[in-house]
Amino acid sequence: MTSRPVLLVIAHGSRDPRHAATVHALVRRVRARRPGLRVETGFLDFNIPSVPGVLESLAAEGVRDVVALPLLLTRAFHAKADIPAVLREAPARLRIRQAEVLGPSPLLTATLERRLYEAGLTPADKSSTGVVLASAGSTDPEAIAVIAEIAREWRHTGWCAVRPAFASASLPRTEDAVRELRALGCARVAVAPYVLAPGFLPDRIARGAAEADVLGDVLGPAPEVARVLLERYDEARVPVPAALGA
Repeated sequence: MTSRPVLLVIAHGSRDPRHAATVHALVRRVRARRPGLRVETGFLDFNIPSVPGVLESLAAEGVRDVVALPLLLTRAFHAKADIPAVLREAPARLRIRQAEVLGPSPLLTATLERRLYEAGLTPADKSSTGVVLASAGSTDPEAIAVIAEIAREWRHTGWCAVRPAFASASLPRTEDAVRELRALGCARVAVAPYVLAPGFLPDRIARGAAEADVLGDVLGPAPEVARVLLERYDEARVPVPAALGA
């Protein structure tokens, strides 16, 4: 029987030590959910082990199959350019499939909502609460459109209003979206950070939420996020039929 491909979780990396700690906590949760699956972590920048270093080590061990999973919420520059470029430089003996990014997913939206409830909201507050869906931001129009669509769909679950906001590269900023929701007449305003781990941009989101009533935590090592990782892994590891892959 063919062994399962190794899952390589590729994180961006950060000078902020909370970032790597959160990534490792999430990977531990993934391992706990799928005993027997080998899960490795590599970083694009700032932290070790690096992605090339992990790939070299796997090849030296005799590993053949790897699913490389970008720990990203949207398909922006890192997923489209940075990660494929790194994977192209991997040892030739490795067969690598790049999995899709995590978002969008109903499981991630469910995590956002749970984080708001953990921060003090209740389901009864939904109809009178406006939510700022605050993401890191991107110059990629596809990524921006995805965030806007998540906000539209989430609004239909009963919130007073949902507005997207961005910590960098795009507008509006979190504080501007908070004020917009106030002007709309929402009784309270909550900020839901659509980011995976603490760091520079999540801290900017938190500062922008100063005038909000509620600030949710980052997605972090939530069980729903671990489930999405494994879903993306399973989707990527399905072998291509021989007739098509020949």
